[in-house]
Amino acid sequence: MKQLTIDVGGTFTDCLVLEESGQLQRFKAPTTPDDPTQGFFATVDKAARHYGRTLEQFLGEVEQIVHGTTLGTNTLITGRGAKVGTITTKGFRDIVEMRRGIRNLHGSMFDMFVDPYRPLVSRRRSLGVEERTLYTGEIFTPLNEEELRAAARKLLDMGCTAIAICFLHSYANRENERRAKRIVQAMAPEVYVTASHDILPVFREFERFSTAVISAYIGPALTRYARRLQSGLKERGCNGRLLMMLANGLVQVVDECVDRAVYLLNSGPAAGPYGASYLGGLHGKNNLLSMDMGGTSFDVCVIKDGEIPTTADSWVGEHRVAIKMVDVPTVGAGGGSLAWIDSLGLLRVGPQSAGADPGPAAYGKGEDATVTDADLVLGYIPADYFLGGDVRLEVNRSHQAVARIGSRLNMDAKQAAVVMYTAINTVMSNLITEVCTKKGHDVRDFTLVAGGGAGGVHAAAIARQLSIPMVIVPRVAALMSAFGMFTMDLGLEYARSCARREGNLDFGEISGLYVDMRRQAREDFARIGIPESQLAYKPTVEMRYVGQFHEVEVDLPAEDLNAENLKTLLANFHAQYEKLYTYSMPWRAVEFLTYRLKVTAARRPVEMVALGRTAGGVETARRGSRMCLFEGDSRPLETPAYDWDRMAPGHKVSGPALIDDKTTTVLVPPGFTCEVDAYHNLVMRAR
Repeated sequence: MKQLTIDVGGTFTDCLVLEESGQLQRFKAPTTPDDPTQGFFATVDKAARHYGRTLEQFLGEVEQIVHGTTLGTNTLITGRGAKVGTITTKGFRDIVEMRRGIRNLHGSMFDMFVDPYRPLVSRRRSLGVEERTLYTGEIFTPLNEEELRAAARKLLDMGCTAIAICFLHSYANRENERRAKRIVQAMAPEVYVTASHDILPVFREFERFSTAVISAYIGPALTRYARRLQSGLKERGCNGRLLMMLANGLVQVVDECVDRAVYLLNSGPAAGPYGASYLGGLHGKNNLLSMDMGGTSFDVCVIKDGEIPTTADSWVGEHRVAIKMVDVPTVGAGGGSLAWIDSLGLLRVGPQSAGADPGPAAYGKGEDATVTDADLVLGYIPADYFLGGDVRLEVNRSHQAVARIGSRLNMDAKQAAVVMYTAINTVMSNLITEVCTKKGHDVRDFTLVAGGGAGGVHAAAIARQLSIPMVIVPRVAALMSAFGMFTMDLGLEYARSCARREGNLDFGEISGLYVDMRRQAREDFARIGIPESQLAYKPTVEMRYVGQFHEVEVDLPAEDLNAENLKTLLANFHAQYEKLYTYSMPWRAVEFLTYRLKVTAARRPVEMVALGRTAGGVETARRGSRMCLFEGDSRPLETPAYDWDRMAPGHKVSGPALIDDKTTTVLVPPGFTCEVDAYHNLVMRAR
């Protein structure tokens, strides 16, 4: 039986097929923003035709599909979510709007003209009801069910299609929230209802409320999409399991996802670093920069000592998201990024994008110049072999679009294209530098793993600008996130907050928290047919020095915490703190805040097949040449082009050279060498 991973991006939908033999096959189709399921089935249909099957026959041979989608993120960023109402504890309706006074700046800290925050829920749709739970978990005031019903009725009359229930201290005792959720669901079964304890059962009311509201805002759209996808697969004869990629680097069945829609934010990009880590390991590299340059965005992740970083301190636009997410900073820099002239008369590229519709001018519908158009004008990508020839690019339209931008700068089309190419590379390099610098890393100590359909054209230029010594361009570069999904564990994460200083710990209380989380995990996995014998548990705790705001997550010992292993745990905390911040304060008291449990089930391992070296020369893979203009040159150079499919381990070329594939192109600029490794990946180094 075959396994599929499918990643719906902003421009293309990617499909990877893992065959019974362990080989991978790659397919891409344009994303269909109005109905992403169309692009989903279009790329699966491509795979079916490759195997000489109808779509129904092919899906009947599929054991499992892992799916990542940017639908949740796009819904939130574009403001196209549900009309949400909030029911909260009386007197606390403004928690989300006040944001604890946080001013989330994306520009200069001295910019005094920042627009005020516009919450997803207007104040008139945030209603308070009588109830009160104390931080100890004691119910001080029972839920006033009459007030709750009146508030719910008022929100329904306003046309709300989603309701978030957010009560104070529900992380300590969820009874009032649970009761309120059942009542609202009984009143309006068609309305999407979420409770903050189901989304994020940890302390800090603003973070929990904000995350719950976001989940309610994107929940209806994601639920409709997931259910439509489920029914579409079933109608087409697929009896395999559909899993959704989560923001925290795990995958889970649809029924466990739709009620916690916020976990589907960043669904696709979260998988890319896992694929990069696997590929870097093939070369013995564990300090990696995972980049993914797609059609609309550029994602980067700093992997130090093989550890993929996660964060609970994320913002999506102006909205606070406090769930644990793979730390993948993003900037609007992709193949579809638009060129424009700013108020100072300078050329800028991005963050606006042509997206999948209309797309770059080269696709035949767009009019504005994009990075893809500049790459085409410079000769870097083939007009006749884009997506293996499925899409024929219109060179004249690209020249015209880039020339229009150039005319405003007194440049011809090729000069403007060079400036666009340099500008977008600088945007991406700046993000990498910023992320590394904030973490205290020297970018020159890392290997760049270049993913994304446009990544291979720009990776070497980024490496040169940042003095990165080695670049790996995977065979699956254009489907990096889809490849990463093969390395994902099926699992869920649980959390319980219980703030205590180290001298006031109650070991029995802590043990009880993990007993409760394990019980919930057994129930959740039993619903999808996975017995406890197949589960693996990883307990951690978030700790900090007294007086600090942010926490550090540390692994707990396998056995229950006690006075003896507490000493080891504290020593590990000091060591982890020093690793992150270059100092520690062992003389200072430590607080224990949130206990977490990561529960995973065994997955089928993925192993890339090593190929034998070839005796033939690289010229056997030559497919012609293109005239390319490089930065610093006044005239185009005739640049040899090679077919990646016909290249073999041991083949080596010196820049300038082009390596074309059905899903991407790799540019080897002057001053670089490129060699094919044993797994058919490309490894570039500066000479």
